[in-house]
Amino acid sequence: MIKTVHLSPMKKLALILSLIIVAGCTQAQTKPDIEHIPHFKILKADSTYFSYTDLKKDKPVMIIYFSPDCGHCQHMMYEMKPKMKEFSNAQIVMITFTEYSMLKMIKDFNRDFDLAKYHNFIVGTEGHTQFVQKYYQVTSTPYIAVYDNKGTLVKAFEKAPTISNLIATVKKASAKKA
Repeated sequence: MIKTVHLSPMKKLALILSLIIVAGCTQAQTKPDIEHIPHFKILKADSTYFSYTDLKKDKPVMIIYFSPDCGHCQHMMYEMKPKMKEFSNAQIVMITFTEYSMLKMIKDFNRDFDLAKYHNFIVGTEGHTQFVQKYYQVTSTPYIAVYDNKGTLVKAFEKAPTISNLIATVKKASAKKA
């Protein structure tokens, strides 16, 4: 025999609100839809703007969300430097949240890693907009997303991968002809 439980209107309201909160928390923890390149706009160290519409068509894209003073980001760049030729087939867009007034940090980062000689590297800041940071729900840097030549996600890394893994992912993105 099933016993029926009668709740007071206040208890019913509390139960409904609890269910709404649980559902809201569950929704908030879902992964972002990052299947396509975000519609970003960044200010480069030379004070010019670059956006997703400036990307070359039919070329893979690697977006690296970083901070110029992040030790993990710098370590990754030191490891990438001797392997830069392996990344030459991809457009690499390095985006930071550094304020526009701190462009010197981006210039120093470019200088320290000699990025000006790699024409496939674009480095800039989204400033206070935090659009890209929110798009990927970045909680630590570096965050990396690799897209194929059609702008579809191949793989995302929430922390710095090994350079060999990153090279393999870029090669996979370059090989896609879909």
